[in-house]
Amino acid sequence: MARKPNYNFERMERQRAKAAKKAARQEAKKEKADKRKAENADPTLAGDDTAPPEDGNSDL
Repeated sequence: MARKPNYNFERMERQRAKAAKKAARQEAKKEKADKRKAENADPTLAGDDTAPPEDGNSDL
């Protein structure tokens, strides 16, 4: 036997899931922007260890 549809409840569940997904994406976007701003503000924290030595004597 088929169940009686509850359209209002189903719509509210879809809207709740959509809002949760949107909030999660917005939070991830905010964290990514904060990380990018922090790297631009302090380039020493970027972790650029691939630079050659300063003394120019790299063929040891």
